Amino acid sequence: MSFAASLSSRSADPVLPQIAYDLSVTPTTATLLATAFAIPYAVMQPVLGALADMFGKARLLLLCALILVIAAFISAVATSFPMLFAARVLFGIGTGGVFPISVAITGDLVPVHGRQVAIARMLAASMTGVVLGAAGAGVAGDLIGWRGVFWLNTFLGAICFVACAAGLRAMLAEKPEPRGLASVVAGYKSILRHPLAPVCFGAVLVEGICIQGLFPFVSVMLHDQGEERSSIPGLVLAAWGAGGFIYSMMIVHLLRRFSERSLMIMGGSLTASSLVVMSFDPRWQIAFAVFLSLGISFYLLHGVIQLYASELSTESRGTAMALHSAFFFFGMASGPVIYAAGFSAIGIMPTLLLAATAIMAIALICARFLHRSAMRPELG
Repeated sequence: MSFAASLSSRSADPVLPQIAYDLSVTPTTATLLATAFAIPYAVMQPVLGALADMFGKARLLLLCALILVIAAFISAVATSFPMLFAARVLFGIGTGGVFPISVAITGDLVPVHGRQVAIARMLAASMTGVVLGAAGAGVAGDLIGWRGVFWLNTFLGAICFVACAAGLRAMLAEKPEPRGLASVVAGYKSILRHPLAPVCFGAVLVEGICIQGLFPFVSVMLHDQGEERSSIPGLVLAAWGAGGFIYSMMIVHLLRRFSERSLMIMGGSLTASSLVVMSFDPRWQIAFAVFLSLGISFYLLHGVIQLYASELSTESRGTAMALHSAFFFFGMASGPVIYAAGFSAIGIMPTLLLAATAIMAIALICARFLHRSAMRPELG
C-alpha cells in the first residue's frame, strides 16, 4: 500500500503549470497544493498512529487506503481550485496513515537487527510509486492532461485497496488488545521523554524543510527557463525516487562495510552537495543527475534516523512512527513557504546554500547522538 500512497503524493507536482492554467490561478498559488497535502498529513499522523495502536494497524491501513481512492476521484472531477485543494487535503489524511503504519507493522514483525533492510525493501516499493507518480504524471499530463493523471490514480488506488484487503485478512481478523486513552497518553509521554526523541524528530523536521520543501519549485524553476513540457520536471522528480530505489538495493552491502555513523555523514555530505549544485539553477539534465544523487544520499541519512525512531517505544510503535512522519511532513508543509520567502528575499543561491548548511549540521548532530549504546539494551 506504500506504493499507492507514494504514487498519490507526488502525482500533482509535474502538472502544476497545467493545473494553474486550467483553474485560473498563478503557478505560485498552485504550489500550495503541496502544502494542502502536507499539513493534514502531518497533523493527522499522531492521531492515526494512536488509533492504529488502539484499534489495530491493519484496520487503519485499509481505511486510509479507501480515503486515497476517494481523494483521487474528487481530484479527477474537480471544477475549481478550492475543490482540488480539498481533495489534496484528503490525500494528506489518507497517506498520513499508510506509510508510518506500514513501517510500524514491519517493526512488529522484523527484529531490530534486520529491520533496516526490511524497511529498505518496503522503501523500494514506495520509491517505485514515487518514480511512477512523478515521471508517469508528467507523461500522462502531456498526453491526457492533469485530470487523466488523477483518473489513473483512482484506478490504481482501487486495485491497491483490494490487494491490501486480501493480503491483510489474517491481521484484520485478529482482535487487538484493548487500549484506553490513558495508555495512549502514557505512550506519548514515554516517546517524547526519550533522550533521542528530540534528535530523531528534529532531524526529520529539518529534512522536510530543506529537501521536500524544494520539490514544488522544480517545475516552476524549469518553466521559468522556458521548459514547457510537463514530462521534464516529472522526469527530474522521478530521479529522486530512482535514487531511493537504488539506495534500497545498496543498503545490505553498505551496512556490511560502513558504520551507521559513516552512513549518516555520507548522506548529509552528499545531500548538502546536491543542494549546492541546485543553487546554480541548472538545466534539467543536470537537475536530473542532482536529484538522482539526492535520492540516494537522503535515505543514507534518513534510513538510520528511521531505525532509531522505530525503537523509541516498542509498546506504542505506531504512535512513534506516526510522530516521526508527522515531524517530517510538518517540515514538508512549511518548506515551500520558507523557500518561497527565501527566494523572494535573498534569491535562489543563498537560500539553497543555507539549506545545504542546515542539512550538514543535522547529519553531524545525528552522527554524534544516534548510536546503539544510547538506546535500550536490545539494540546493542
